[in-house]
Amino acid sequence: MADLFKGYKGKALGLLKDYNIRVWSEASVKTTRGDFRGIVLPRSENDDDRHIVLKLATGYNVGIAVDTVLDMREEGYKEAHYKIPEKEFPFSADKPNVKLLGTGGTIASRLDYRTGAVIPAFSPGELYGAVPELADICNLTTEKLFAVFSENMGPQQYIKLAISIGKEIEKGIDGIVIGHGTDTMHHTASALAFMVQNSPVPIVMVGSQRSSDRPSSDAALNLMHATKAAAESDIAEVMVCMFGPTSDEYGLLHSGCRVRKMHSSYRSTFRTLGDIPLAMIDRQKITPLRDNYNRRRNDREVTILPYFEEKVALVYYYPNMMPDIIDALVDNGYKGIVIAGTGLGHVNKPVYPAIERATKAGVAIYMTVQTLWGYVHMFVYDTGRDLMSKGIIPAENMLPEVAYIKLGWAFGQTSDLEEIKKIMLTPVCDEITEREPYNGYLVFQGGIPEIEEFLKRVHK
Repeated sequence: MADLFKGYKGKALGLLKDYNIRVWSEASVKTTRGDFRGIVLPRSENDDDRHIVLKLATGYNVGIAVDTVLDMREEGYKEAHYKIPEKEFPFSADKPNVKLLGTGGTIASRLDYRTGAVIPAFSPGELYGAVPELADICNLTTEKLFAVFSENMGPQQYIKLAISIGKEIEKGIDGIVIGHGTDTMHHTASALAFMVQNSPVPIVMVGSQRSSDRPSSDAALNLMHATKAAAESDIAEVMVCMFGPTSDEYGLLHSGCRVRKMHSSYRSTFRTLGDIPLAMIDRQKITPLRDNYNRRRNDREVTILPYFEEKVALVYYYPNMMPDIIDALVDNGYKGIVIAGTGLGHVNKPVYPAIERATKAGVAIYMTVQTLWGYVHMFVYDTGRDLMSKGIIPAENMLPEVAYIKLGWAFGQTSDLEEIKKIMLTPVCDEITEREPYNGYLVFQGGIPEIEEFLKRVHK
């Protein structure tokens, strides 16, 4: 009997029993706020007992307060199975071959009605079952390397991914897609850009901001764009492929070392910082926006450098930061520290002694800026000059997360501090650029007349 009312309790359970309404039934509901019709969904075990939830014909869910219900009727019943079956991918000799490596994340997920949480569930093969359009683009083979949320991605996964990519390139694959959660996708993108160098084929990371079972999900279109980029693009680099605007007009291909997630829920969350994206992409075409990128080649040569030292840290400076933050890292054996400093690369004076102690102990410390855009300039003020005299090294215009990843990658190869410095300050994938173009920094401020006029003419 309990299975008929999955997750419901208290008042909500009493309401369903009174009207003999089962979970997964199609019900019509009259309330003081209007009439509704939809599928009665299970509730999370952690939810309250004052609402029932319907999935409407539009695909959206609506919560109905128990106290507003005047009448309910069951119109039909068909238990839903929230699992997409895997389908064998059709092969066509005239299409390029693409490998999809799955790691988990929202692009490969569904809603768990027990907890109400989004959980990794769909294998890459199931994704084809959900997005059959992929067969129009390429021959797709899939492999699930991990099934984790992106916050659980780390050096172990970076290394396995890099090695797997190298093997696929050696086998002759025409392009690689990596399904990944969006929260730390920019960390993994930079790690792969350092670990997989001189690739002859595109390596495209893709995710989604909204899970596959939501009508507003960006998963399917992002997958189509990413697969097209891997199959057809001339850009042979590690890239992130996600929505451009919040609408579904086109996606953008971002360089793996200059991209960052910038909004918690917008589908257009990824931005190239300090430069412009590599290309625009839609289902018909790929439009390069730059010409300074590595081109696709026919050879199978690639350099795989799968190294990472875990004892590195990223510290975000804040006013009144205490020196024991730095001391604790040194005492715990950390070999390198990246600081996201203020302004042109500053921290407060109470931290100076800890920094000096750290560098004298052989800890490498690199300075970035928490403004995200712009360069570290530590010669301008005495603060910067003092910090450099204590051993801090400016990291140019590397994004803080990228500098952290690069420092871990560098220490994975050597413990020689001069060699570390050479690796850190030698550009690999545009993580350091000679200049930032004028249109590499655009943050529009709403409310200003000229911006409001501009927004009326374009999509947000």
